[in-house]
Amino acid sequence: MTEGHRIVLSTFGSLGDLHPYIAIALELKARGHHPVIATSEAYREKTDALGLELRRVRPDLPGFDRPDELAAMVSKVMDARTGSQEVFETFVVPHLADIYEDLSAAVEGADLIVTHPLPLVGPIVAEKRRLAWVSSVLAPISLFSVYDPPVPPQMPGFHRLLKLSPLVGRAAMKIARLQLQSITEPVQRLRARVGLPRGGNPLFEGQHAPSLVLALFSRVLAAPQPDWPPQTRVTGFPFYDRRDRAGDTPGLARELTEFLDAGEPPIIFTLGSSAIWVAEDFYTESVKAARTLGRRAVLLIGDERNRPRGRLPEGVAAFDYAPFGELLPRGCATVHQGGVGTTGQALRAGRPSLVVPFSHDQFDNGERVRRLGAGRTLPRSSYNARTAARELQQLLGDPLYAERAAEVGRIVQSEDGTRTACDLIEGVLRR
Repeated sequence: MTEGHRIVLSTFGSLGDLHPYIAIALELKARGHHPVIATSEAYREKTDALGLELRRVRPDLPGFDRPDELAAMVSKVMDARTGSQEVFETFVVPHLADIYEDLSAAVEGADLIVTHPLPLVGPIVAEKRRLAWVSSVLAPISLFSVYDPPVPPQMPGFHRLLKLSPLVGRAAMKIARLQLQSITEPVQRLRARVGLPRGGNPLFEGQHAPSLVLALFSRVLAAPQPDWPPQTRVTGFPFYDRRDRAGDTPGLARELTEFLDAGEPPIIFTLGSSAIWVAEDFYTESVKAARTLGRRAVLLIGDERNRPRGRLPEGVAAFDYAPFGELLPRGCATVHQGGVGTTGQALRAGRPSLVVPFSHDQFDNGERVRRLGAGRTLPRSSYNARTAARELQQLLGDPLYAERAAEVGRIVQSEDGTRTACDLIEGVLRR
C-alpha cells in the first residue's frame, strides 16, 4: 500500500496473548503503517525496546518486577475449574467502563482496530466510532464449533460426549450461554449506556467482526467448520519469541549453546510465561523423569524460585529463558503446558510434545496435538516423575511420533501467519 495507516491492535493477558500482535505490529510497521498496541502498561518495556507505540488500557497487571503479586494472580486464573471465569469476573467485567474509556482514547485518529476476544469492549468501540474492524482469535477453542467440539478445562472428559453429535454441542452451548450471563449482561448494559442497541453475545458471535476474523493459528490445529463465521481466515501462527528485557542478548545464551553442543538432543521442559508461576514440583519431577530415562534435559524455569534444590545432575541444565524458535528444534521432545503460543512453537520445531495442561485453552490444544499424532497429553494433576517417564518413553520409543511431528513441522514452517494476517488487514483497509 502506498499510504501508511494507524492500526490499533487491542489485546490483554499473558505474553502468549501479546506476542502474536507484536509480530503483526512489526510487520505492519515495516510496511509503512503506524501500529499501536493497546494493552496493559506492564508490557511497555517490551514495546519501547521494539520502537512500538503502546497505549495503556486498564486494568494494570503486575509486571515481572513484582513476582510475588504476579504469582498470586496467576495462581487464581490458572485453576482448571474456575480459572477462565476468574479472568473475566476479576480482570474484565469490573473494569468494562475503564477498558472502554482507554480503548476509545487509543483509537483516536485510527483507521482500523484489530480486537482480541478477552477485553470484550473492542466491538463496542469499533461500532461506536464507525471504525474499520478486524477481530482475531488465537486458538480454535475461541470459535466454539459444535462440529469440532472443544475440550473444556472444567470437565475435559465432557469432550467425549460433545463429540457424539452436533445436537449435544448445541444443547451444551445453550446451557453455557445461560451460565455466562454474569459476564455477558454487563457488556450489553455498557452498549446501552453508550447509545448502541443490544448486540450479539460478546463471548460467542458478538466477538466476531463482520468484515474479517483472523484465526491466528495453523491449519494443522483446526480446519474451518460449518459454524465458524464465514469471513474467518486461518493465517498460520504469527511467531515472536524475544523477551525484550534490559540486559538480554538475542539468540541462545552461550552456556546453553555449549550444553546443546556437548551431547545428544535433550528433552526440553517449559511452562510458557504463565504456568511458571504455579510450577510447584514440575521441574523437580521432570529432572527425575529425565534421569529415569537416561536422557539429557533443559529446564526453562522462568523464575529462580522454580530451580530444583541442590546441584543439578550431570546432563541437566536450567535457564530462565530461551527463544523457542532456536531452542526447541534442538531438543528430542518438548514437555509444555499447551498454551497456544508454546504449542505453535513446538509444532514448528518438528519434535514430538508431551502436553501437560493446566487450564484455559491448554486442554483443547493438547487434544489437537494428540489427534495429530505429534504428541501425547498428561493432565497437570497426574504429572510426576513416574507418569512423565512413562509418557515420554512412549513418545520417544515409537518412531511414528517423531515422523508425524516432523511432517507437521514442515507444514507449520511453510505458513507465514504474520505476513498473511497483514495482507488480510490491508485488504480490509483497501475496501
